[in-house]
Amino acid sequence: MLKDRVALITGAATGIGESIARLFAQQGAQVHLLDRDVEGCRAVAASITTAGGTAFASGGDVRLAADINPWVESAIARSGRVDILVNNAGIYPRQEFLGMTEAQWDEMQQINVKSMFHTLQAVLPHMQAAGSGKVVNISSVTFHLGMGLMSHYIASKGAVIGLTRSLAREMGPHNIYMNCITPGAIKTESEAKFVTDEQAEVMMASQSLHRRIMPLDVARVCLFLSSTLSDGMTGQVLNVDGGWVMY
Repeated sequence: MLKDRVALITGAATGIGESIARLFAQQGAQVHLLDRDVEGCRAVAASITTAGGTAFASGGDVRLAADINPWVESAIARSGRVDILVNNAGIYPRQEFLGMTEAQWDEMQQINVKSMFHTLQAVLPHMQAAGSGKVVNISSVTFHLGMGLMSHYIASKGAVIGLTRSLAREMGPHNIYMNCITPGAIKTESEAKFVTDEQAEVMMASQSLHRRIMPLDVARVCLFLSSTLSDGMTGQVLNVDGGWVMY
């Protein structure tokens, strides 16, 4: 489905990003991975290569254009172009609003939103020159729900949706597709750091599908949005949440 496509994926060392990278490589894409966990990122790329795919790993901080720009240029030097960008990197610690520091607020916005500013500014000129491209931004279903202890997180994920919609209008004339996925409660390694088993059970009970939603569930929708199957769609937000939120 993605034979010979070139895909850039941030936050690819674990969880959703790793699953996207593996699925894209299985579908024939050359995948370029970025994560601040450079050893984890390299392990994922090595595993993909061993399985017969094509993957390249880089370490970098998505908050820094000085890390993003060389990664994008390296991918183009190796593969000749960029067809797909998946903005997946993000964090989601919980924090009471009145106890939140300015540094905590800023870190959330920098990692979850400013990172996309950097990747998009680096990648979109190349997609414009090529006259095509697919971008998938990862937001969160919590934007539709509103949840306590997550004001900084939900604010950042709302910004991702707004950015997606605005750029869909701006980039449409260049045949560049901009879409967004809003995952629900996804069973990942990082989730365990912030969500107890009891909290996960409560969230699952709110879903229409009473099973844990896995990274692969999100990766499959990302594959759809990155392939020709979604060529009639841009500026859209798709929930992957087991039927928790419907709108």
